[in-house]
Amino acid sequence: MSSSGSTYGDIHRYEPARESTAAAIGIVLLTVIEVILVFFFVYSLVSGWALTPFSNMFVGAILGLIFIDLAFILALYRKEFLPDVMIVKKRRRKWEDLYIDSDDVDGNQLAGGEQVMDTLKRAVYPYYKR
Repeated sequence: MSSSGSTYGDIHRYEPARESTAAAIGIVLLTVIEVILVFFFVYSLVSGWALTPFSNMFVGAILGLIFIDLAFILALYRKEFLPDVMIVKKRRRKWEDLYIDSDDVDGNQLAGGEQVMDTLKRAVYPYYKR
């Protein structure tokens, strides 16, 4: 499908997920490690490990390892189990970002004072009613 013939919302590219067995085993192992780290973190909070500065750093390191492990689980899942989809989006022109109508792209003359004031009010407050 060419980009010139594509309309808004069309799927431009769709590649199904690989769904590899090695990635599934890796996610299961990382999840087991995650559960063990969460158990250690909760146990350290309940038993009061974080009362000295050294043990406080140890508990913080466990919490950091929990988030790093979770990041690896999510990265593996995204890469191996989600399809690669590119959807065509409609790109707006610069004058559309300024809340200007297509008729007013070239600007207004100063002679029509009321029309210039309405345009100024819409530029300052985009939801101004005409």
